Amino acid sequence: MTQTETRSTRPTAAKQMIIDCDIHNVMAPGALEPYLSNRWLKHLKTFGSRQHNGNVYPKGSPARYDAFPPSGLPAGADLGFMQKQHLDGLNVEFGILGPLSGSGSQLDPEFSAALSAATNDWQIKEWLEPEPRLRSGMIVPAEHSDEAVAEIERLAGHPGFVQVLLVARSSAPLGDRRYWKMYEAAARHDLPIGIHYGGGVRGVPISSAGWPSYYLEDHAGMSAAFQAHVASLILGGIFDRLPNLRIALIEGGFAWLPSLAWRMDTHWERFRAEIPQVRRRPSEYLRDHFWMTTQPIEEPHRPADLQKVFEHLGGSDKVMFSTDYPHWDFDHPRHAFKVRLSAEQRDSIYTENARAFYKLPARAESL
Repeated sequence: MTQTETRSTRPTAAKQMIIDCDIHNVMAPGALEPYLSNRWLKHLKTFGSRQHNGNVYPKGSPARYDAFPPSGLPAGADLGFMQKQHLDGLNVEFGILGPLSGSGSQLDPEFSAALSAATNDWQIKEWLEPEPRLRSGMIVPAEHSDEAVAEIERLAGHPGFVQVLLVARSSAPLGDRRYWKMYEAAARHDLPIGIHYGGGVRGVPISSAGWPSYYLEDHAGMSAAFQAHVASLILGGIFDRLPNLRIALIEGGFAWLPSLAWRMDTHWERFRAEIPQVRRRPSEYLRDHFWMTTQPIEEPHRPADLQKVFEHLGGSDKVMFSTDYPHWDFDHPRHAFKVRLSAEQRDSIYTENARAFYKLPARAESL
């Protein structure tokens, strides 16, 4: 072991190959400067960031102490360290990056577009080109539809980008028609939409009933934002308009999905005259168009009940494994499930569901 290599950087035995659908690459201070024009670099240094965030503490503090690299960079900012500790150490076949920088949520549309483009160019140069196991979510100024479409069109042909990445707390439920041009652009290029935990916008409380008093309220209640988006996307009718549109719910849990589907089906029967654009039961759209990641997976008091959740979901074929590296609530693939999975479930959850969703190469091609 070299002087700079610690126990935590050495590969650890991990028999199960994984496709990790939620890895956070973090920007070190000044990381975007080489990718900004003089105009926007001056703007950034003069005016700084202008956005509205939700409560991110301690979620935004990657307190996994062993994820801080010897280089002194922030956890998640050192590709070499990530390669040793995470990609090699946990036998990661592919990792899907999700930089949570706030670039796409700036209030100034042009500045948000410039930061989003710089973030994507930074990912290409410093992450995707040096490491062929990595793919990423494309950052777009989602609240500014024309600018979001322009960024999708600019980079849709790049093989490193496998989804358009949004955050869960937006200015409106994501089925709202203000976002449809963005979805149409994504669907044209067969890019799925990833909706990730977090975000926050002006005038919108970070809970569905107002501002919470405690971080625990915020953290546990994030799934309510995901529920609102699922209902909005299905009931708004986007999937009949774009039948190939696929959605990943990232870091929002999934045990709540069956009960939401039951409730929507019941009320659709009663109120379907209001939404003639929804031609099938909501649960059918849910089954066809939504995938979900595991971290933070629900852990019922009786672990075997998780299999019942899979049954209510119609199977485990839409569940994709994720670690949330390098955050404090990281899930190790050996310990993420408290219930025994069948060999078929392990294979589908740990690799094959994500391979199909993101259209990644077959295992023989990627080795």
